[in-house]
Amino acid sequence: MSEKRSDQGMKICIYVVCVFLTILSLFPFWIMFMNATRSTTEIQQHAISFVPSTYLLSNLKILLGKSFDPMVGFMNSLTIAAGSTVLSAYFSTLTAYALVVYEWRLKKPFFSFIMAVMMIPAQVTMIGFYQMVYRIGMTNNLSMLILPAIASPSIVFFMRQYMYPALSMEIIQSARIDGAGEFRIFNTIALPIMKPAIATQAIFSFVSSWNNLFTPLVLLTDQEKYTLPIMVSLLRGDIYKTEYGSVYLGLSMTVLPLIVVYLLLSKYIIAGVALGSVKG
Repeated sequence: MSEKRSDQGMKICIYVVCVFLTILSLFPFWIMFMNATRSTTEIQQHAISFVPSTYLLSNLKILLGKSFDPMVGFMNSLTIAAGSTVLSAYFSTLTAYALVVYEWRLKKPFFSFIMAVMMIPAQVTMIGFYQMVYRIGMTNNLSMLILPAIASPSIVFFMRQYMYPALSMEIIQSARIDGAGEFRIFNTIALPIMKPAIATQAIFSFVSSWNNLFTPLVLLTDQEKYTLPIMVSLLRGDIYKTEYGSVYLGLSMTVLPLIVVYLLLSKYIIAGVALGSVKG
């Protein structure tokens, strides 16, 4: 009886801690959504409120009355994030597939080079990247924020570690004996097996690309090409008056797509991380 009581007490403690951590995680988002419905005066007087106010439409009018269009920024951010996620997930998985399935002389040096590139901060290479983009005349082109996602060393590393225990070489050999081509084997056999890892990395890639402010701020000068994070930063930099309600509304618009993507792909996170890192 004492053991059962101790087990029940342990479970209750675990549940209490989990509920507390859940509330703690959701608290900033709830405050942000509530402040999106409040006026600047209310926010300055009381920064925290757990109930909505009546200024949502007023904040929306202020947001839409700026010199830039938030919906244009939303679509630009969505285009960049979706394109980057698809390219990084597919081509990183393809690179990891080549590192696992094939045997070639420079295999280990190539993987070491990928790991070395992963250690270099993006800010270090930004000057050279901007000079290259400027010389080819594509500084205000969204494709220059999408195409570099093809080379993603961290995703290649994760996919390689996941693929070693998950992908059976016997299946690959059987498909080759049956006459299947290499790309067909990859697309019809390897990709479905890698689905949990792809979904996990797709979440991280989408969030990283969506929240990216530094690179778009360097490359984009045309307001029609601005992303949503750039527009939100411009709201905060108003020299006359900062409308905090509209700032919080812009932040809420920025967060909502991330929540949707997370809810759609969250069931793969635990399986992807567990099989990709622990087994690797």
